[in-house]
Amino acid sequence: MKTSILSTLLLSLLTGISSCSLEEVNPSGFTIDAVAASSVDGYRKLVNNCYFGMERSLYGYNQWMMFCEGGTDLWNYQKNGVSFSQFFKYSAGAAPNLTMGKDLWNACYDGIGSCNTAIKYASVAPFTSEDERKKVVAEAYFLRAMYYYNLVEQFGGVTVTTEPVATVNLRPEKGTPLDIYNNVIIPDLQFAAQWLPVDNGTTKPSKKSALGFLARAYLQTVEYDDTKALAGKALETAKMLIDDCESGGTKYNTFMYPTFDDVFLETNNYTNRESLWSHRFVIGGVSNNAWNMNMNNELFYCVVTDFGAMQQVGADYTTWGRRSGGQFMPTAYLLGLYVQPDGTLDPRYHKSFQTSWTVNKAGYTWTDAALKIFDRSGEINNTTQLSNGDQGITFIHPSDPDYTAKAATKLSQPYLVVDFADVYDANAKTVKMQYNRVNRPLDGGGTQTTNPFFSFYPSLMKHNSSNYYVNNPNNNRYGNLNATFMMRMPEVYLIAAEAAIYAGGGMEQQYINKVRTRAGALPLGGGVTVQTVLDERARELCGEYVRYYDLKRTKKLNKAYLMSTNPDVGQYFMDNRNEVRPIPTTFLNTLQEAGTYYQNPNY
Repeated sequence: MKTSILSTLLLSLLTGISSCSLEEVNPSGFTIDAVAASSVDGYRKLVNNCYFGMERSLYGYNQWMMFCEGGTDLWNYQKNGVSFSQFFKYSAGAAPNLTMGKDLWNACYDGIGSCNTAIKYASVAPFTSEDERKKVVAEAYFLRAMYYYNLVEQFGGVTVTTEPVATVNLRPEKGTPLDIYNNVIIPDLQFAAQWLPVDNGTTKPSKKSALGFLARAYLQTVEYDDTKALAGKALETAKMLIDDCESGGTKYNTFMYPTFDDVFLETNNYTNRESLWSHRFVIGGVSNNAWNMNMNNELFYCVVTDFGAMQQVGADYTTWGRRSGGQFMPTAYLLGLYVQPDGTLDPRYHKSFQTSWTVNKAGYTWTDAALKIFDRSGEINNTTQLSNGDQGITFIHPSDPDYTAKAATKLSQPYLVVDFADVYDANAKTVKMQYNRVNRPLDGGGTQTTNPFFSFYPSLMKHNSSNYYVNNPNNNRYGNLNATFMMRMPEVYLIAAEAAIYAGGGMEQQYINKVRTRAGALPLGGGVTVQTVLDERARELCGEYVRYYDLKRTKKLNKAYLMSTNPDVGQYFMDNRNEVRPIPTTFLNTLQEAGTYYQNPNY
């Protein structure tokens, strides 16, 4: 290379060059300019590069869900454990992991570099019209906004680059979050909303994608602007999509399924009409290990294999609802949000969460050890058997209509009836780590033992799949081919509701009730507050990449709120630190002063 390059990473982050230096010797004579000018297909390859960071480390990647949903009021780690504590428990009292965001940081800045390149060279591509040129380059504008949006919400103020350059700045400065919204994110989304086509297939954003993300971006600025100056724009933009949806989607192709049941049907996955933007995975379309496609299907299962009648082998990996051992455990607070004012359950509870499993072993006979562990009554003994297909595990919620009867006989059943009250402390909103045996005291006397029931809890079904690429069954390598939804139409109604509170729109209740009525839930009465909207967002959008940002925007990402809703997590939250992630030290070490000036507060 003619120029000494400090690191590929530094160039990617600070100069906007996506893979190598523009000053690198190029014996072939080909340049980016020549590729872009050669043909529309040549330029299209530059735009396609813009998606790489997203697919590698964002939507569909397992840790991205942890960045966006972990550490909130809705989720704990499985069995209230401390693995992945940097995501779920703010390092659980240990020193913070200062490199936890390095892959995300690199992927976003690589993506931004590719977007900057595509935007710069759009003018030389041989499109037949300016409209066609702008339709294609609008993808790069949209994706650049998406990368900056996520960088700002995860890391706070960051360095902004909007053009590819070839010099290294060893002491870059940060822009403020609000400036980045006003100067990059919002203008980029406005351009995308103007020029993206109405129908752009799956993965490529369309006009409704840009309008949806623009409404999101306008609303998110209230986090940084006490005047909430752009709340009115959030409402205005959301209403554009709502009006279209309610008039048949003729302008933007918006749609909301008539029932919640339809939304996550696998038959509706690839061409989901309600999704404003989806990312579909294809065989050979990933640069990671070939089986690492949409990994969300692995994240939300409880640990059913902690009961001996259950297994996860072979076809269980590719059967809808049969996996075991995900990372996300719903909190008592989340499960309580589904209880309606009349004491019944919001239908979305049982439509969103799997609470029952059948035996999938060929057969199972209760062992003496299992009888003790699960505190069986004398009616169950070491001759009691379960067959394949029999009821294996059932989780019961206090608002289930048959809860009282099932709870009364829960320890006398040949299968596990897992009582909410045995897993959660409803008043404290914590996971119960201990269990007091009723029927089978400990061998040495006493009744208190490690809770055997906290392995079994409602498991979110939104990301379940039976659509897999079989890479290597001997090593259980199966790639989930289902699309992931980055934004759905109901969120637009909830954006409108929240924005109306700030901007005085006066339709908050109607917007929320549109979502609730579709779900078959009781309509809301009375006044609507920001907390009302936040609760509805939890019921409708849990597990959909939004909760960390929701808490930030509504000023709920703090110790006091988390202690009141999820103390298992809240006890570890540090105000004035955990509102953003640490800037990765792998990046800081390349800067002057080892980047100490650039690190976020209290890391």
